[in-house]
This record gives sequence, C-alpha cells and structure tokens, in this order.
Amino acid sequence: MPTIRNIDTIKSALLAPALTSHFDVEIGFPSGSLGAKLRNVLGGTSVQQDRLNLMCSEAVLPGSSLATTEVNNDYTGVTERHAYRRIYDETIDLSFYIDASQYLPIKFFETWISEIVNEDQDEAINPAYSYRARYPDEYMNKQGLKVIKFERDLKSQLQYTFVNSYPRSITSMPITYDGSSLLKCSVQMTYMRYVIKNLGSSPSGTSIGTAWTETDPFQQSQFNSNGLTDFATNVFDTVLPTGLNDLVDNVFGV
Repeated sequence: MPTIRNIDTIKSALLAPALTSHFDVEIGFPSGSLGAKLRNVLGGTSVQQDRLNLMCSEAVLPGSSLATTEVNNDYTGVTERHAYRRIYDETIDLSFYIDASQYLPIKFFETWISEIVNEDQDEAINPAYSYRARYPDEYMNKQGLKVIKFERDLKSQLQYTFVNSYPRSITSMPITYDGSSLLKCSVQMTYMRYVIKNLGSSPSGTSIGTAWTETDPFQQSQFNSNGLTDFATNVFDTVLPTGLNDLVDNVFGV
C-alpha cells in the first residue's frame, strides 16, 4: 500500500543529492628509499604534496562485484548462486592538472614507475640497457592512497582507503599547435582492495583551508587562507585559461 508523505519529507529525502564536485584525494608515499625519492621530487615539503593532491581534478569511486558458483542439486528445479569471492576493479583512475612551472604530477608518477623497475635514466639511453624490477613491498603504497567524498556543508564524509596501491600506467598526453587547452595527466593506480570508512561530520565552523583536528581527512587543511590563496595565484593562474581564472578569482578572492 502506498505511504502518504508530506512535502517536508519529500524535500528532505530527494532534494539534497550528493554532488560529484566535492571530493579530496590523498597521494601517500611508499616506504624506504623510493618514498624518499618521491618526496624529493615534491621538494621535500608537505605544501608541495598538498599541491599535488589539489591538482587531482577527477577521480573515480571504485566498484566491486561478487564471484559466484552455481549449485543445482540441493533443490529440484532450483538454481542457487553462492558467493565465494569479492572482485575489485583493477584500477582507480586519477586525472591531474599540470602546473606550468614544474610539471609536478608528470615528474612524480614518472619517477615512481621508473623506480619500480630500477630504471637509471642516464644508462637507459643505451639500447643494450636492461633492468630488474623491485620487490613488491618496496614500491607499494600500503594505505596511503585515499579518496574522500564529502558535501559542501562537510556534514557527510566517506573515505575510501586503497591497500597496496601503485601506478600501473600513465595515459599518453597529446600536445598540439591547435587551440590551447588544459594539459592533464591521467594515471591508473592498481591496488589489492579498498576499505570504506564513514568519517562523520567535521567540526562546526571549519572549512577547507582551516587547521583541523587529527581526524581531519583533508590534506588541504594544512593550507591556511593565505597558503590556499598563494596556491590559486601561483599555480592556477599559470594553468587555467582566462574564463576559469575568473572563476578561481571569484572563489578565492585573489
């Protein structure tokens, strides 16, 4: 029987949908010498790591499925399907804006992939050069890749944590003399599995760019208002076309 609902109930249930444009990505480092080299690529500062995280313009919330086996003999005329394994998507796809000053995402992920196979950039020019890949534990990011989905009011936060992740491929980036457009770097990160955690609501009155507590899911929180403004000025002004620059100016007040 249909349930009678008033307007307030319908509005609260249907008129507050989640939006795709509110998310944060955290790119962590592997341990050991590889992690140290990647930190050097970013200048060894947390501010540069935040810049890399903020440059992620597009991410994908992952999916999974269950592998099942058919059972036909328990009941006459009945086919049952029993689950025995969870299958995760092979990769999570991330797209990054490229800053004109340092090409930071390209350098970061190219270095990571190069170090996975112990590639020496100077010696690799030799046609007879060969290499041997590292042991997996040396190049996997144990739990450092995270995607946080949140809303404008920051009351709902859902964190995806990826276990044993590393870049599997970098998509080719066409460049052309035709009309200029934004250069993006798309990376496919492979992983073992992901875990979902509900972070709940943020402290009242806080926003991106304000220091939070230790439970803060956002790398951007390390930016104070001046730091975020400097990022918008120094990075976006050299990357974005005029129309998007005007949008950034209106949002950040630069």
